[in-house]
Amino acid sequence: MVVLAFLKLLGCLGLLMYGTRLMGESLQQLAGDRLRHILDSLTTNRFTSLLTGALVTAMIQSSTAASLMTVSFVHAGMLTLVQALPILMGASVGNTFIAWIMAAEFNFSISNYIYPLILVAFIMTYYRKWNALGNSIFGLCFILLSLGLLCHMADDMTLTGPDGIARYLAVSHENYGSYAILLFIGAAVTFGVQSSAVLMATSMALCSTGVWSIYSGVAFVLGENIGRAIVTCRAASSAGTPARRTALGQLVFNLSGVTWMFLAFPYFVNLLCDFIHFDPTQKLMTADKNLAYVLAAFHTGFNLCNAALFIGLVNPLEQLATRWVAKPRHNDEEESQLRFITKGILDTPEQSIMEARKEIINYADTVTKMFTQTRFLFSVSNETEFKNIFTLVEHYEDICDEMEVDIANYLNKISTEEPSADLKRAICGMLREVAEIESIGDSCHHIAHTARRNYRSTQQLTEKQLEHIHQMFQLAEQALEQMRTILSIRKAPREASTAYYIEREINKFRNQLRNLNFTDVNNGVYNYQTGAMYMDVINECEQLSDCILNVTEARLETNTPS
Repeated sequence: MVVLAFLKLLGCLGLLMYGTRLMGESLQQLAGDRLRHILDSLTTNRFTSLLTGALVTAMIQSSTAASLMTVSFVHAGMLTLVQALPILMGASVGNTFIAWIMAAEFNFSISNYIYPLILVAFIMTYYRKWNALGNSIFGLCFILLSLGLLCHMADDMTLTGPDGIARYLAVSHENYGSYAILLFIGAAVTFGVQSSAVLMATSMALCSTGVWSIYSGVAFVLGENIGRAIVTCRAASSAGTPARRTALGQLVFNLSGVTWMFLAFPYFVNLLCDFIHFDPTQKLMTADKNLAYVLAAFHTGFNLCNAALFIGLVNPLEQLATRWVAKPRHNDEEESQLRFITKGILDTPEQSIMEARKEIINYADTVTKMFTQTRFLFSVSNETEFKNIFTLVEHYEDICDEMEVDIANYLNKISTEEPSADLKRAICGMLREVAEIESIGDSCHHIAHTARRNYRSTQQLTEKQLEHIHQMFQLAEQALEQMRTILSIRKAPREASTAYYIEREINKFRNQLRNLNFTDVNNGVYNYQTGAMYMDVINECEQLSDCILNVTEARLETNTPS
């Protein structure tokens, strides 16, 4: 019987976790890019940032997802650390909404009325327009159903009967030592299952059936704040310095809040119980479903007080996180390839697309640096300096190859998350952008090798040829800058007349130089080998400009928010 009771309890909690995850992911998909616009527009000061965090968490019903989303936005450069910390504080407040839904189920058995909703949700999932909403309703129904099953277990004495599991879960001594143990168990459970809803539901079930006192339940719920912060820290561990600082700031905020509340929570609970006219000293094994409301009220009151206490300490928190997580020292030659994509942070396809977009801009910046170094190879005369620049170009070529593979793999990973038709189109366009940017790097690499051939040759390029090459480089540089501009703006323009104009100028100049080269070779101004080497550079520049235009066209075709 005991084993069966444990299996029933685990099954209920598993259904609750699945429902929470399904509802959260569906609501994120339903909100889509609106979440980013909310974070963009409602973070003008710390108070609006706090409200934004609470609003976003209430919308997607997952404080962990909201925290990871915020960290990923900091990692992508969309939010500053000072903007992000109040959002994370607000996420703790918004997380209390689900606790009130649970408390309502424990007292009113809402799950008895969910079956028509399940039918409606089932029908909605057959229509692409309503699929996300249908899945979110399914998730809510699963949450209520799991809570109803927990209540049923309590009502039929599965928890507290003679053969129940209460004796295995009961707290033998009510003191700070047992409360501390429950706090750490709560943190471990939250970290393990990555769901604070499971913690709250378990606490409500055990308290409302009299297995735990309200003090034990509160201590258990307090551990959720620590576990959630540790989850964020683990996810941000593979991200950049700003993301790690943000995760550390949340950890310090949550640990500090739990510390002061743990020292004072018996008094806080007594004050709260007096306010809502509840006797916290009632005997154990006394069933009282009103305890679910007490836990929800404590969860809300604590997070509101903690946010109010620390909202004025955002700057000290930011300074502390900056001091503890130092920025790594590196130069251009040793810079990391990826700056915005991390394996540890991947939420919904909509959010991941934004990180990929930022990474493509970073990729374009990297290949632009490679082109700049390639230009220098035709200007230097010192052998050591030439070798150093050529080695750097080779290094950039390796980086470009690795970035192409990493970004493409990331985009393929997003495509397996069942994105919408618009996102699939965006992914196809971004894959084309990545391939074309890699081709730009290949052209730079070929030009660098031609420069080395010229440097080692006894018949080097003439001053006139070098002048024409540098003029072509200037046009290619303009094309690169135009490409980076189009990639960087939030919404791509419907046309890019400047990009097409530069491409036509490059083609026209290439044709002029090709005709001039034929004439100079025939007139003996320089030999055929020198002319061939000269045209190799010119043709690679023209090929490079074609790739640049292809990137621009791919961006215009997708025309998705960056």
